[in-house]
Amino acid sequence: MKKFWNWVTNDAGERTLRLEGPIDSDDIWGDSVTPAWFRSELESGEGDITVWINSPGGSVFAAAEIYTMLRDYKGKVTVKIDAIAASAASVVAMAGNTVLMSPVAMLMLHDPATVAMGNTRDMQKAIETLDAVKESIINAYNAKSGLSRNKISTLMSNETWLDAKEALKLGFCDEILFTAEEEPDEEEEEEKLDNPDEDEPDEDEDDDEKKGVHLYSTRLMDRMIMNRLGFTDEAQPKSEEPPKEGPPTDTAPVIGMDGRTEDGSVPYPILESSWSS
Repeated sequence: MKKFWNWVTNDAGERTLRLEGPIDSDDIWGDSVTPAWFRSELESGEGDITVWINSPGGSVFAAAEIYTMLRDYKGKVTVKIDAIAASAASVVAMAGNTVLMSPVAMLMLHDPATVAMGNTRDMQKAIETLDAVKESIINAYNAKSGLSRNKISTLMSNETWLDAKEALKLGFCDEILFTAEEEPDEEEEEEKLDNPDEDEPDEDEDDDEKKGVHLYSTRLMDRMIMNRLGFTDEAQPKSEEPPKEGPPTDTAPVIGMDGRTEDGSVPYPILESSWSS
């Protein structure tokens, strides 16, 4: 008889379940096993278990029963998705206390589907049933991810395929397998590229002048020009006497950080008036 699971027990007694292939509710063709058989094997041992999932899905009701079994299991349940957990299989995956995905695995969510026939009342009843089933599936996704029900409903209606990174971002899995180091956040990296000088330590102003960082500042250029014209570099104490008219003296105007002197003028007009007198 074909099973959609396979128990593997290592020497340490740790149990690993490989859930591969479709998940079925009824044993119609003799190639599937009902959740009742799954329960018997699940309860055949005890302790923490690991469930590997590689399944395209199947019966939503069979998946719901398996999900409930795993959530009710006394030991810790670790789910690992190695290739695909689609449709009903993605619901089973949400039962893990910890869910891990291979970096090449996919998780797929979509609205439940069915086949119906009959009159308009039968069709309306089918629609109502599908809506109720969808709400029950949302319960599982919401409990794991914490996303809003509206967000999950939209993802399902759009038949959303999630790779490992996107599933981790949305909260459908907790870790990505085989990832040794935590990858840098893409938004933080982009922000650093947009603001390369952010988080850089401020350098001392004296060091800046030594490195020539301020060579093109107004204040430093004015000082250089005035020194070339014979003004002393050191500012003298402010005199209370009114300034004398005549040629330049050894008293250099005090230049502020904005490049202006004490009387509000910039050095260039002062130099021009001094030389023209």
